[in-house]
Amino acid sequence: MAGPDETTSRDAISVPITASVPSSPSQSRSSSQPEPAAVPSGEGEVHRTDPLSFVVQAIAGLRSAIFPVLAALFVLRDEGFGLSLAILIGLTVIILSGVRAWLAWRKFTYQVNEEDIRVEYGILSRAARSVPFERIQDVSLEQALIPRFFGLVEVKFETGSGGGEDLKLSYLSEEEGERLREVVRERREGESDSASQSSASADAPAAEEDAQALFTMDTQRLFTFGLFEFSLAVFAVLGGLAQYAETFMGIELWDPDLWRGWVESQQGFISSLGPMAQVLSAIAGFAALLVIGSATGLARTFAREWGFILEKTARGFRRRRGLFTRTDVVMPAHRVQAVEIGTGLIRYRFGWHGLKFVSLAQDAGSSSHVVAPFAQHEEIDPIIRAAGFEPPAEDLDWHRASKRYRTDSTIIDAAFFLIAAIPVAIFAPTGFVLIPLALAGITALANYFGWRFHRHALDPRQVIASRGVLSPRTKIGSRVKLHSVEIRQGPIAQRRGYATLHLGLAGGDFAIPGIPLERARELRKAITQSIAATDFSQLDYSDDRSARKSDHSGFSSNLAAT
Repeated sequence: MAGPDETTSRDAISVPITASVPSSPSQSRSSSQPEPAAVPSGEGEVHRTDPLSFVVQAIAGLRSAIFPVLAALFVLRDEGFGLSLAILIGLTVIILSGVRAWLAWRKFTYQVNEEDIRVEYGILSRAARSVPFERIQDVSLEQALIPRFFGLVEVKFETGSGGGEDLKLSYLSEEEGERLREVVRERREGESDSASQSSASADAPAAEEDAQALFTMDTQRLFTFGLFEFSLAVFAVLGGLAQYAETFMGIELWDPDLWRGWVESQQGFISSLGPMAQVLSAIAGFAALLVIGSATGLARTFAREWGFILEKTARGFRRRRGLFTRTDVVMPAHRVQAVEIGTGLIRYRFGWHGLKFVSLAQDAGSSSHVVAPFAQHEEIDPIIRAAGFEPPAEDLDWHRASKRYRTDSTIIDAAFFLIAAIPVAIFAPTGFVLIPLALAGITALANYFGWRFHRHALDPRQVIASRGVLSPRTKIGSRVKLHSVEIRQGPIAQRRGYATLHLGLAGGDFAIPGIPLERARELRKAITQSIAATDFSQLDYSDDRSARKSDHSGFSSNLAAT
């Protein structure tokens, strides 16, 4: 019996990118200037990326000229020819980067064959790579700031191999990227080349017209979201820049004696301020820290989520976002393996949550696609239903973890701090031992009372697991999309009669710890029966095409009925 992963791994992604781009040289190309070749209708034709690609690569290479120029200016600052030599070094690096980018562009070719995409690259040593269409799990278009200015997109083909092994074409024109994405989708569905091109031109506008906006974020929502994304990443950047201080300033910022001497030199000034000024200075420092952290969070949020829109189209869920780097990702509904609702410590008190789709493809290195990063429950529920899932009902038969598991986890977690208290009590000053003891008590209380919120439930179509007190998280998985059900017991669990239930989920992890052994066996039996009752041979591309037009949000009629 074929598993659901064998079906979903063949899905394609195909929708045109509509992100607005600033006026660019690509928009003012004259008719006499040659346009990039279209995606071939025949097999084996060799094509290069857009001619402007090497210009973008050369501009990106300007960063490599910054450090040599600064180093030359610093070393030769007392010489009369220092500035001229620094400029010469910078120009040399820029020219070499441009030549290298041009050669790399000339030597990079790709072919769209009947069954695969083949790329060849390398200046001195050549390499070739072929990716079958059936291995491609996701196709996305991405526009960084500089490529967007030239009207170019980077086409990414995710194969699920991980480790940076996914294939990408940098860069194609927007039209070429759209057309290539259409061709990949059609050829994965086994259609002929002529049907591919006609369908690409006819279906794209229809999919765009039928798009239903499920979730968007305006400027006010982004600002509110950014306030909850407090970050001190700017200090990490400053710390990285401080590594070069010794070279350019002749000081060692990480020398303890340097800071000790500075503090001692300021003690007189601090004492002269008086108690009130000292308190006000501490408050001002704390307020400055809050301002910097909030500003950093706002900047990161606006850059990442600007123009966020999630749409439901005939081909699945389409998400577009990004200020400087614009991404356009499409997720077929039937490839959504599970949904996850999460929140944060503070935002939970204001009713804000985030929604992710767990799928076979990756989203910025993660196995989950963020589809509603900052939303209320009434906004999240329709998206969950559109993906073929149901939000947890109020009358669900919830089950908690074993009380023995609660006791064991409480003891184990608190034991770490209790053991740490021993050397603290021996070597640290009197009173410091209270710190690990207090942490042990807090950990024990958190485990004991948090047990009430670690629960799971089973309905006719789904497995639901929820955990967390201050920032709860809920994961919902389809019973028929799980690949395996495994019961695991460690040495303690074997003696105490509980287990961890591991559910095989393509693209993610789904585990329910501390379940009583009999309950784990009941869940395993119910889930395996659901899988066995499903005819996965019906989940092929012929049914998928009609299923997209149905009300089942990407499921085949067989799967929806199950």
